[in-house]
Amino acid sequence: MSLELSPHEDGLSFWIHVTPRARRPRLGGTHGEALRIWVREAPVEGAANEACQRALAQALGLDRAEVEVPPGSRGRRKRVRVRGDPRLLEARLRALASQPPS
Repeated sequence: MSLELSPHEDGLSFWIHVTPRARRPRLGGTHGEALRIWVREAPVEGAANEACQRALAQALGLDRAEVEVPPGSRGRRKRVRVRGDPRLLEARLRALASQPPS
């Protein structure tokens, strides 16, 4: 399936599918309509959410403050919002979604 992106005036929102406690952190491909992210951190006290925020910021070339993972969001599927040029972000996200996990 293809990554589902929702544009906003200041960026995009999209779903991610997180695998906590992974052997190694990586990002790429999709799980349904969500971008796949593997993090080493356990889903305890927001550690996995923070790791997702850092990984997305790095992969998209953004500051951490420009990536919003809702605090307290639970479960593997999360709605994320990123701020920046929507066209540029869409191109970067589609490239990440179409490549095998790195």
